[in-house]
Amino acid sequence: MDARSAFGTVLTAMVTPFHADGSMDLDSAARLADHLVTAGCDGLVVSGTTGESPTTHGPEKADLVRAVVGAVGGRAKVVAGAGSNDTAHAVRMAECAAEAGADALLVVSPYYNRPSQEGVAVHIETVASATDLPVMLYDIPGRTGVAIGPEASARLAHHPNILAVKDATGNAVAGCRRGRETGLATYSGDDPLNLSFLTHGAVGVVSVVGHVAADRYRRMVDAVAASDLAGALAAHDEVLPLVDAIMGTGQGAVLAKYAVHELGLIGTAHLRLPLVPPTDDQRTALLAAMRALGYLG
Repeated sequence: MDARSAFGTVLTAMVTPFHADGSMDLDSAARLADHLVTAGCDGLVVSGTTGESPTTHGPEKADLVRAVVGAVGGRAKVVAGAGSNDTAHAVRMAECAAEAGADALLVVSPYYNRPSQEGVAVHIETVASATDLPVMLYDIPGRTGVAIGPEASARLAHHPNILAVKDATGNAVAGCRRGRETGLATYSGDDPLNLSFLTHGAVGVVSVVGHVAADRYRRMVDAVAASDLAGALAAHDEVLPLVDAIMGTGQGAVLAKYAVHELGLIGTAHLRLPLVPPTDDQRTALLAAMRALGYLG
């Protein structure tokens, strides 16, 4: 199986909707998933960082996978996060995601405890071996404090289940070079750099801004695949103000959730602490960007 068929090419890292009392809102999750796939996504990530995975729990994560698979299964790949700095916990997350019907896994490097590159590799290999699902690595050293370095990347590329890397290192050239050297498919994990990654050889994007602009990202990815760089650049330029509004303050999960609530796709914009609502200025900028692109009346 190649990466495109395993994961898709335009993925949105979904927010996790909650009711006002803080409980998980599975009906809203299903509605949001259906909207995103209709808009152009052929893959969805659930229980990633944007989905507030640090504050959702095992049974909730499994219920979320089942709800999203029930809504879009067969129309898009459902990629479940299996990220923890406790390897045994990450293995349980992977096993539960597989049992709940996930199509693939997203495995981040173990954060905070700062293992060696050997530790990073063994952790990820252990999680990847826990199921038969295809695995996308997630390299985001700005959050985890440890990168998936060249030696670990080369080693992990030999694992039969590991097919791709979501690269959020901020370096499109180096990220795509890793892909060429290891044979792992590269996905952009950084919305401001989506076009840069694609033009350097990435096969797709895993986006937060896709909550609103999945249609434009579909157009961008398809244009690059068709060697229509002018069309891809036009889509990129159109969406940049929205990228700035959602991602510019480092609060992408917060603002993406507020955006889809404004679109009427989820019942509330409730967040679990330590995330807190956006400021008035952030809301104003986001709504202006959405209106300018025609996503709000």
